[in-house]
Amino acid sequence: MYQATLSRRSYRFGDLRQLMAKASPARSGDYLAEVAADSAEERMAARIALADVPLKSFLQQVLVPYEQDEVTRLIIDGHDPLAFAPISHLTVGDFRDWLLSEQADSEMLALVAPGITPEMAAAVSKLMRNQDLILVAKKCRVVTRFRNTIGLPGHLSVRLQPNHPTDSLQGIAASMLDGLLYGSGDAVVGINPASDSLPLLEKLNYMLDDVIQRFAIPTQSCVLTHVTNTLRLMERGAPVDLVFQSIAGTEAANSGFGINLALLAEAQQAALSLHRGTVGNNVMYFETGQGSCLSSNAHHGVDQQTCEARAYAVARHFSPLLINTVVGFIGPEYLYDGKQIIRAGLEDHFCGKLLGLPLGCDVCYTNHAEADQDDMDTLLTLLATAGLTFLIGVPGADDIMLNYQSTSFHDALYIRELLGLKHAPEFADWLTKMHITDELGRLRDTAANHPLLLALQGERG
Repeated sequence: MYQATLSRRSYRFGDLRQLMAKASPARSGDYLAEVAADSAEERMAARIALADVPLKSFLQQVLVPYEQDEVTRLIIDGHDPLAFAPISHLTVGDFRDWLLSEQADSEMLALVAPGITPEMAAAVSKLMRNQDLILVAKKCRVVTRFRNTIGLPGHLSVRLQPNHPTDSLQGIAASMLDGLLYGSGDAVVGINPASDSLPLLEKLNYMLDDVIQRFAIPTQSCVLTHVTNTLRLMERGAPVDLVFQSIAGTEAANSGFGINLALLAEAQQAALSLHRGTVGNNVMYFETGQGSCLSSNAHHGVDQQTCEARAYAVARHFSPLLINTVVGFIGPEYLYDGKQIIRAGLEDHFCGKLLGLPLGCDVCYTNHAEADQDDMDTLLTLLATAGLTFLIGVPGADDIMLNYQSTSFHDALYIRELLGLKHAPEFADWLTKMHITDELGRLRDTAANHPLLLALQGERG
């Protein structure tokens, strides 16, 4: 039993699972699941009680039963006690204070990351203001590599997302060219296919690889199909760079996605065997989102933000090149408005980085949510200030295949200019070589005296 007294009223919470849920900031998904606090007062009382919980409690009182859930077993069995030792004496409230202290610098945070469980990260995030989430995430350094180097301090990468509603190769190629000319694509050129047809998926892989190889672009490609399709593509000899899969924080939710840990391990080994990376071997790309466990009724009474953090344990096990939260994509049933989306994005980024992941974000919303592009501008700016690993680049910020609103190539230009953020270094060199950017990383003017246009005119005589 956990309890706290607030304004002469005593609040009691039956177990750690209920305490965590009641301490969460208000969001529609937790109300839908009937686990949220009944009032702001109860929420504050839960936070007061949660602040006194020792971090060790999360190793002794699991939120999802160990015997029923392979994600729980992964978290507990894979816990690093040596990494945990420097913070093992702290309560959740003490942990917050320590994270905000000068003692918790980038080197120390990297040292303790393997000892932090998702539940510890989720718990401390519930006690933190937005500025706290930003400050701590900014101190976390996570660098990954495949054909370029992602996550360096002062850098921000972009996933070029050239989706097309009919998987038209010409339409996809046009969007790719558009994005590359705006300097996007250093995180990955990633397509969400409309079809699961294996021959079409194979054509998409070959087309992406042809562009990357023909122009010697130091980036990687990914067709975001189910992991079983990717395994079949690799068996057919298709040029697969990254293996993609949506993941969640419980075994039951992952079963709903048609996956388990063994299947992900098989796919990782198959991708590693291709040896397609040039500067590193991080071959996995994961996407997550608050609400996935709730939407499949696989949350075990755990709040949606803690379920999301548990998905990061799955990702961490496979050392991905990229992982991003598609924060507003699932809809207003789980994140109702701009305020909830902004808070969730900051929480997800904080928890992922704290656990040692290269966390990016699809800063997005659906058209039936109470949000707009101004909310996305705010979240993008906050996340980039917090050291976001990568964001999404969609032509015009409007994904015409998935039918949702994201961020555009122009948004990436805005945030780079505002904060002085650089491309991945290998990709930056390529942009300069191709005369897309100047020596300072700024886009060149496309006037008639552009070097590429002059060269083309010379070829035509």
